[in-house]
Amino acid sequence: MPTNTPDPTDLLSLIELPEDLRRMPKRQLVNVAAQLRAQLIDSVAQTGGHLAANLGVIELTVALHYIFNTPDDRLVWDVGHQAYGHKMLTGRRAAMANLRMRDGLSGFTRRSESAFDAFGAGHSSTSISAALGMAVAAQLRGESRRAVAIIGDGALTAGQAFEALNHAGELQSDLLVVLNDNEMSISRNVGALTDHLTRLRSNPMINRLRQGGQTLLAHGGPLGELLNTTRVGLRDGVKHMLGVTSLFEELGFQYFGPIDGHDLPALVDTLQNLREQTGPRLLHVVTQKGKGFNAAERDPVRYHGVGKFDPKIEPKPTIAGTPAKTWTQAFSDWLTHQAENPEIVVITPAMIEGSGLADFAQRHPTRCFDVGIAEQHAVTFAGGLAAEGLRPVVAIYSTFLQRAWDQVIHDIALQNLPVLFAVDRAGLVGPDGATHAGSFDLAFGQAVPNLRLAVPADEHELKTALDLGIRFDTPVLVRYPRGDCPADLGGEPPATPFGLRVRRPAETPNQSLLIVALGSKVRAALQASENLPATVVDLRWAKPIDWDALTPLIRAHAGWMIVEEGSKLGGIGATLIATAAEHGLYRPVQHLALPDFFIEHGTRGECLADGGLDVDGLHSRMSDFLRQILPASSVSQ
Repeated sequence: MPTNTPDPTDLLSLIELPEDLRRMPKRQLVNVAAQLRAQLIDSVAQTGGHLAANLGVIELTVALHYIFNTPDDRLVWDVGHQAYGHKMLTGRRAAMANLRMRDGLSGFTRRSESAFDAFGAGHSSTSISAALGMAVAAQLRGESRRAVAIIGDGALTAGQAFEALNHAGELQSDLLVVLNDNEMSISRNVGALTDHLTRLRSNPMINRLRQGGQTLLAHGGPLGELLNTTRVGLRDGVKHMLGVTSLFEELGFQYFGPIDGHDLPALVDTLQNLREQTGPRLLHVVTQKGKGFNAAERDPVRYHGVGKFDPKIEPKPTIAGTPAKTWTQAFSDWLTHQAENPEIVVITPAMIEGSGLADFAQRHPTRCFDVGIAEQHAVTFAGGLAAEGLRPVVAIYSTFLQRAWDQVIHDIALQNLPVLFAVDRAGLVGPDGATHAGSFDLAFGQAVPNLRLAVPADEHELKTALDLGIRFDTPVLVRYPRGDCPADLGGEPPATPFGLRVRRPAETPNQSLLIVALGSKVRAALQASENLPATVVDLRWAKPIDWDALTPLIRAHAGWMIVEEGSKLGGIGATLIATAAEHGLYRPVQHLALPDFFIEHGTRGECLADGGLDVDGLHSRMSDFLRQILPASSVSQ
């Protein structure tokens, strides 16, 4: 149940846009925040979505829109999954009923959705770079608008955030960074930066010394004036001596805080003062993830993402909500059985729970490394471990691996280091939409020498691929989708470890269609072709491709079709067709894959239907193709 009881007056009904909020007296803002929190809980209960992160920034959201002249002043939310309150205050409160649904609001900020969404988000650690670009653009155009980046301490662990801080400190542009410090990303934060923020949060002596030191410098007569106007040397030496510096000051920012991120009057006053200042400045705000909902406060990791629930009782959410065993759980089971091998180490970029590593991390904490939101570091760190003879497993979502392909190529594949990539959420993901879709790993990966690509279709093949990958002396990428994982789809066993597998043969191949399916599309192809004359082949490995077995199958059938849940341009099907042509295998062929546009958020089924990759869509395309290559009497419906 919410811990904040809103005022009986319905203040939110008076707020359509932030300009309405700014007309309210300051004394009403606490009640506005309480009502916004209560309504947000009710809204997410109806749709599901990101809960804990949004609850933690309610007061900050109200204060930002109260002080800054949005949308003329630019608010750039990092990641964007904490921007539900922002959406509700910017004309989209009624539309929250369709959050993350087809044709409804995105779960993240999106420029095409509202003028108040200054920059699209989805992945972390981009806000400071984007806001700095906006600040520089305003300066070049002679405009007085403000640029504000709101970033969490989890997102601040990524290298891009530090690159932006470093550049902003050099440019001395008019930029405000609000650091929302809740000690969390999705999992608990890790690393030296977290320790630094903890010291700033928890040491009242530092805060008193900071305030006293600044007062001394400001009122110290000629000596104080000298120290205050000297950019380096004596002034910085005194500040170091007094213990009043922070990492951010070393990067050229004025640092303010930490302050209580749930003290709305203090937030409003502080932001008002900072709005009148110029140059790069950072406000350190301490918040509680899940604030105002008891269960989310107690367990913010579990309540990061929730399904629909009854807000009057404690919900029982899961990150991937299906009663069957998921692919993530199947990977977790495999890892548990491998855990006694002391050479196996596991690396993840801030996704312990999401990647199914919690059990391994608890049993073997010295061999499980959560590196924070630092995908590039995760990959090269794994390379260093592999260079010393260990067997690293990088557990990562496909969409997040996109940030580290340079490291996969340069630091792993070029040196042919035995790193196993366990790539979750490959293909379409549904409600999280285009920012989280794993559409490109096959297209990227097949172009990288030395890298082998496994596309398992069921739990048996997943574990087989992982068993091979952890032993193989070259990098291996095993990709698997979100959702339930079939145990074993049956069929003939492969002839070789990297061989394809005939899942269902046709009785008369020369009057049938050969369907070559990859990964998640094997089960769909079996279902779609159940009453059609077709042989269904599970490719199993997208690289290397088992041409010894595939070539005679192509020759034996009237035509063939490739089905994959990855990008059509540069996909495995494109490679298969080109290579077959080079080998003189001229048979009618079609390639079904993800089209050359970003598929919008919706259910996973809706997203697959957009690409023609759901069972109905596949059946229709198979039937149409069979009519083209066979006599009509040979095709049954």
